[in-house]
Amino acid sequence: MADAIRKVDYFTMQVSHKPGEAARILAALSQHGVNLLAFTGFPDGRRAQLDFVPASSTAFQRAAKRMKLKLRAKKRGFLVRGTDRPGAISRILGRLAAVKVNVTAVDAVCAGKERYGAILWVKAKDYNKAAKALGAG
Repeated sequence: MADAIRKVDYFTMQVSHKPGEAARILAALSQHGVNLLAFTGFPDGRRAQLDFVPASSTAFQRAAKRMKLKLRAKKRGFLVRGTDRPGAISRILGRLAAVKVNVTAVDAVCAGKERYGAILWVKAKDYNKAAKALGAG
């Protein structure tokens, strides 16, 4: 499988940094039929930030409204999938470095069966340049 890189929307929110908060929100999203391509959460001061990359932004936003979630404005990133091999992420990041795009954040994981996935973010001003460099559709 060749690397596939696609543009995605993502949404962030702040929540209490306490046990079970992310689980509660994820369970409710699931009950609303929301499928996530990626999810990450991390401490942010005394709170926590949750980042959601939904398969359908429309379905996610509809569910979030019903759940009364306080989301920040929609942002964009890139979802990467491919065959796991040494240097896979370094090659992708190298393509961005070559066009002088700084990566804000990247999360990459092995997905088993010789596959990997990653989500990466760049500044809004660099998004189109990054999409071109990555061949993202």
